[in-house]
Amino acid sequence: MALTSLPELPAPVDAEHLAALVADLLASGQEAPPLALIREPAELVRLSRDCHDYSPLLTPLLANCRAQLAVRATSLEQVRCVAGACARRGVPLTLRGAGTGNYGQCVPLQGGVVLDLSGLQQLRAIDPDSGVITAEAGCQLAALDRQLAPHGRSLRLAPSTYRTATLGGFIAGGAGGIGSLRWGFLRDTGNLLGLEVVTVEPEPRVLQLDVAASAPLNHAYGTNGIITALRLPTCERVAWQELVVGFDHWPDAMTALQDLPATALLLDALALLEAPVAQRMPWSGGCPAPAASEHRLLLLAAPDSLEVLPTWLAARGGSVRWQQSQGQGQSQGQRPSRGLPLRELCWNHTTLHWRSHHPDWTYLQLQLPDPATPLIDALRRRWGDGLLWHLEAVRQGGAVRLAGLPLLRFQGPEALRELIQHCRDLGALVFDPHEISVEDGGLGGIDPAQVAAKQRHDPGGLLNPGKLRGWLER
Repeated sequence: MALTSLPELPAPVDAEHLAALVADLLASGQEAPPLALIREPAELVRLSRDCHDYSPLLTPLLANCRAQLAVRATSLEQVRCVAGACARRGVPLTLRGAGTGNYGQCVPLQGGVVLDLSGLQQLRAIDPDSGVITAEAGCQLAALDRQLAPHGRSLRLAPSTYRTATLGGFIAGGAGGIGSLRWGFLRDTGNLLGLEVVTVEPEPRVLQLDVAASAPLNHAYGTNGIITALRLPTCERVAWQELVVGFDHWPDAMTALQDLPATALLLDALALLEAPVAQRMPWSGGCPAPAASEHRLLLLAAPDSLEVLPTWLAARGGSVRWQQSQGQGQSQGQRPSRGLPLRELCWNHTTLHWRSHHPDWTYLQLQLPDPATPLIDALRRRWGDGLLWHLEAVRQGGAVRLAGLPLLRFQGPEALRELIQHCRDLGALVFDPHEISVEDGGLGGIDPAQVAAKQRHDPGGLLNPGKLRGWLER
């Protein structure tokens, strides 16, 4: 890991170019619905931010990065107007949805325009036989799921920010989450079937991309095409049951975490929180607070598993502390029941809750080797109570693996660099949340297909400049 630094980029556009762009956008209102142009400083700051403050490296690095203009679009034609005007004037364009990402994906490094796509909210189609949907990029995931409920369908995958995140933002900036135990990650074959994309050219094209052409835009931070609609599979709706299970001994909890996916029980999520982490979570009403030494396993399980689970868990040292049906009333398309849903205690919501008590802590994202216990034990010996474990069971390459989102006390960039290298030496894949580029926050290597897609859809290199390292180094 190299210490994060901003790439060398041209200066933000000057006042003359920006005024010409604004004139172009205002003139476009004569042919399409008027665009909402946002120039208030406070709003520009808000729309130039996401949740990258989880990282003590990204926070100071991106502190002064701000859009010079923001535009809120509600239609495909408005997106085309903005893309065309930016291309003609050579103005950088950064895309955003709800801004729930954690890595600065939607922070404009070079000023210019931020285009808010959260106004594109239509569920365009649902196939009654296959359940395949076409939905616009600004659809909020929870709202979209409520529209699917009368059809007996659900989204396969969702982040812990499900109640606020948008569909396009999840595909462009996310990787997995709730459902990854069954369906793997967003980039796994079959989880994205197609995209509608607007190009950034003087006369923008609207392209309908098939599976293969869509893949390079999946988790590319909006650097290589403006995603306006997505074609996705859905799954049969299940009335998931939320279970919180307590364990007195960490080895017992680890055994249950690794053995449960090998059963015939239908599970949608499975997370393990080390005792100090469990102590700091805002448990739902009715769920007892954990004992000081109690590790907690969190499950989303199908109703038919409840005849088996308590006995199975008890035989392995676990005790069901709390149980509730997830989102009562959702089967009728209503809003979820009151109380904090279990999905907001796992994935990166765990980090959020922990940091609300310990703002000097940060986190990592790891895919652990199999077996995972030697790595966990080695890191515990080296880093002590400055590193606490949060594990998620996921499916990767058809096999169940463990993803780690460990919480760690920040002790400076050099200690963070040492820890990351230690994880790699022990066989973990590190998806570094303290880097700003697509590649360095992922597997580290340049993907030629992503660069080629940017050349096709954004030949002027205006989309989210500085985030696709392969484009800068081509």
